[in-house]
Amino acid sequence: MKHTNVIFVMVDDMGYGDFGKFSEGNAITPTLDWMVDEGVCLTQCYAAAPVCTPSRAAFLTGRYNHRTGAIDMRELRGLSNLHIGETTIGDVFKENGYVTGLMGKWHNGTIGKNYHPNKRGFDEFVGFRGASCNYYDYKLHYNETTRESDGRYLTDVITDESINFITRHKDKPFFLNIAYNAPHSPHEAPAEDVEIFASRGKYNTLVSTLYGMILNMDRNLARVFAALKDLNIDENTIVFFTSDNGPELGGQGEKSHARYNCGLNGCKGQVFDGGIRVPGVVRWPGKIKPRMDENCFVHGTDWFPTMLAAAGIDVPERLKLDGQNILPQLLGEAEPTHAKRFWQWNRYAPEVTCNAAMRDGKWKLVRPPIEEAMMTDRAEWQQDRLVERDPEAFTENANPPFPPRTVPPPGPAKLFDLEADPGETNDVATQHPKRAAQMLRELEEWFDDVEFERQALC
Repeated sequence: MKHTNVIFVMVDDMGYGDFGKFSEGNAITPTLDWMVDEGVCLTQCYAAAPVCTPSRAAFLTGRYNHRTGAIDMRELRGLSNLHIGETTIGDVFKENGYVTGLMGKWHNGTIGKNYHPNKRGFDEFVGFRGASCNYYDYKLHYNETTRESDGRYLTDVITDESINFITRHKDKPFFLNIAYNAPHSPHEAPAEDVEIFASRGKYNTLVSTLYGMILNMDRNLARVFAALKDLNIDENTIVFFTSDNGPELGGQGEKSHARYNCGLNGCKGQVFDGGIRVPGVVRWPGKIKPRMDENCFVHGTDWFPTMLAAAGIDVPERLKLDGQNILPQLLGEAEPTHAKRFWQWNRYAPEVTCNAAMRDGKWKLVRPPIEEAMMTDRAEWQQDRLVERDPEAFTENANPPFPPRTVPPPGPAKLFDLEADPGETNDVATQHPKRAAQMLRELEEWFDDVEFERQALC
């Protein structure tokens, strides 16, 4: 029996409406549309957080990000660090004889050797460790060394290195995380890809560039599938595709990111569905029957045990996971389950009253963002840009006190019936007060649990 290779593709800030199939003619993604037709498309797929660092930490560990210490994107402070005591998906695959690789974005520890992907379960790493990276003028890690840009477009480089990894390890079991940073800022794409959308005369330059970045990424993804075919390993390779969070839709005028996102409320950074409900497609020829699955609910912590199950690997008994193995549902062998799931994110110290949510079946409770808890210090943001460009220039994380702030009392929690109201436009908390009160208690209990574990790391 052939071993199963596992490829997990995680893109950055891509929305549900950024697939050609679901964009009402705006985006162009022939490869992803083909993948939807070839595999199972999960319309109830949720990232574990509305921003990148926490979402990636949950994927890497199968645990809510608060437990792992990775709570925010502030790199110099170390708030993006995945605690060194955590076991990653790469660690477990390595323990079971797999060659492991990460190509692209890391963002779970930018400063210090102990947080480098090579120390976190990945045999091979080509990419960058911070939040963002220029697409033409970059410095990339090649394991323990760094190389300056050679002029190629970064999405092409990530794909080249992914295919190189696959080719060299085609006769061995491998786990590969392809972590494209498209369409995250800075917004850069080959001129010919941008012109396809600019020529339509309906988008500003920024949105034309965003769609061009997505088209380019889609074309590169086609190269990965072609390589699997050429190497005769397509049928024993399961490929997952998702995004770390929803799309950035802010800005005004020429700086507006606004584009179609299937009527979902909110965007990146928010726990409304526009920030956490993301594309999810899984292809496994001969194993997964093609279909649009509107019932299988998937949370970002579920990918860890599901990938291991696909490879025939048991979750180590020492691990306390929050995620569930959904492989039986993907294979059509079991009815969907609807585990209660939770989200929370703000800047600096977590606040359960701010930007927090719980889902229980069709019901979703939301504590909306509070502006004062969502702001980051501008000087720290600028320092992090320096860290990302040259992380080797920094030897350790800074740990000053959090900036002072006064967080006002929150407004009332909102309750939505997602079956009747997928756009989260009708708050029904006053119609279902007992349901709202119960879910709020459960959200607070969950928060106390994960925060107790996080604070024990400090």
